[in-house]
Amino acid sequence: MRVTVPLLAALAALAASPVLAASPSEVPTRHALALYGEPALPADFAHFPHADPEAPVGGTLARGANGSFDSTNPFIVQGTPASGLNAIYDTLMVANPDEPFTMYGLLASGIRLDPERQWIEFDLHPEARFHDGHPVDADDVVFSFETLTERGQPFYAAYYDDVRAVRAVDADTVHIDLADSESRELPLILGQMPILPAHYWADRDFERPTRDALLGSGPYRIERVDPGRRIVYARVDDYWGRDLPVNRGRHNIARLVFDYYRDQTVALEAFKAGNLDLRIETSARNWATAYDFPAAEAGFVERLAVPDGQPAGMQAYVMNLRRETFQDVRVREALNLAFDFDWLNEHLFYGAYERTHSYFENSPMAAEGLPGEDELALLEPHRDALPERVFDEPLPVDHPEAMRPRLRRALTLLREAGYTHRDDGTLVDAETGEPLTLEVLLFDTQFERVVQPLLRNLARLGVQGDIRIVDVNQYLNRLREFDFDIVVGSFPQSANPGNEQREFWGSEYADAPQSRNLIGLESPVIDDLVDELIAADSRDALDTAARALDRVLRWGFYVIPQWHLDSTRIALWDKFGWREPFPEYNLDLDAWWIEPERAEAIEARQRNR
Repeated sequence: MRVTVPLLAALAALAASPVLAASPSEVPTRHALALYGEPALPADFAHFPHADPEAPVGGTLARGANGSFDSTNPFIVQGTPASGLNAIYDTLMVANPDEPFTMYGLLASGIRLDPERQWIEFDLHPEARFHDGHPVDADDVVFSFETLTERGQPFYAAYYDDVRAVRAVDADTVHIDLADSESRELPLILGQMPILPAHYWADRDFERPTRDALLGSGPYRIERVDPGRRIVYARVDDYWGRDLPVNRGRHNIARLVFDYYRDQTVALEAFKAGNLDLRIETSARNWATAYDFPAAEAGFVERLAVPDGQPAGMQAYVMNLRRETFQDVRVREALNLAFDFDWLNEHLFYGAYERTHSYFENSPMAAEGLPGEDELALLEPHRDALPERVFDEPLPVDHPEAMRPRLRRALTLLREAGYTHRDDGTLVDAETGEPLTLEVLLFDTQFERVVQPLLRNLARLGVQGDIRIVDVNQYLNRLREFDFDIVVGSFPQSANPGNEQREFWGSEYADAPQSRNLIGLESPVIDDLVDELIAADSRDALDTAARALDRVLRWGFYVIPQWHLDSTRIALWDKFGWREPFPEYNLDLDAWWIEPERAEAIEARQRNR
């Protein structure tokens, strides 16, 4: 068959052009999106399996919060926001905590996702209302996106970096164009965006801290603000979304109270006195020794260890690469060698914890041994920029030997890095004579006893270490400005990491105030591996990219990994009800309720004391 030159040219142009996105009219409307596969719950599901639609409504949940607060706006750089503010806002979609990563419609009554992932559309519930009765419409979604990414914390710009445009199709439909169709999670995380009322903020300064009872559309509203001391949320009785499947049987408790304590020992005593109803316990010592008191012995207080299906993530001593002291990897590795987890676990933690090695601990995403073929395919292009041990030495990096030989290895590394000892034993820079010093910045006095053993081991090497304890507001300000040597930091991970990794490790966030790149990483290799992770188009590809990223981060010794627990420890006064089994991947306290008879018995006991 004869083919003309113009036809050949047209075919060639078509082959070279990008795949055309489907039109919205060609794409079916869905009730939910799963990162991989299909949602577990059908379109006509009645409620989440862990929620009880017959649960009683009422009662109060009082919890403790640490430090202080001076703002009710959690979205901006300035101010210290109060706890619990997410309760007043609805999002487009909400996650089912019993699935790895599936989002179901909340404000969105329907979702259309282009098969090529070049755009997504949300249909909004016509009944959706803010607490003042004003409808939630597409203009509010556009306003929320633009405000959060342009005037909010750096997190939002990082999280939604691959969005090209957001526009209102009509009052009930919003269309979002995606610049990077390779990011599988982007359509889902757009559903996590809190929707703000454009009309409310029209004559207010969004970027200034405020103590006002801000307007939202969620299941709770702010009832009372006592700056720095207490914030109270009241259940919205005429909440527009009360009977949606994602809400049925949830948000049962009438009042949520957060009382602030500067000292966690005082907060514990407040719980034991019955002034707080529930406490998530982070101290192994408290869990083992502090709950032997009369009310507990009488059966009024219960303790739960709820299994956690998410990766443990990384809690660690974070070294600030913006400080010249930490720019040499040999110094960072030496500090790692001085950390004695086994001693801490035996003498301070009652054997409760496991040592953390990986940034994706307790998951298939944690790197182990030597890199496999799939990992090597991602790492080989960067071989010249990576140390050979990334390719030749197996993970995990562990130090089972006694502390003395570890300190000898640490001292060898420090000498290789150009340090020597003065006559008084102080470790100094061989060229400048400046001592090797570091400061650990804390806001919680409870952690001081945990840091001291590390500083004692460093002192044996001649390193001068100190602890600086400041109040929470000063601590947050210093974090925002990256004004620290070492802090105790956390890099939480989900079963499906994605865009948030840019802000954890990305070069463009190394100097962005209040970003979560606490380390100060600026590495083209890590940037590329993060892009590979975000673009992963299958579970296997995601695991491989995460393992490659994990391997490079760990061989950089940017942090001193600490420890983890595979459950959440909860102490509570025995007035709560819940359904078991608990959701596999996340704890959902919103599905709990107050049992009136048990609450009354506890109140009677308190009155008669």
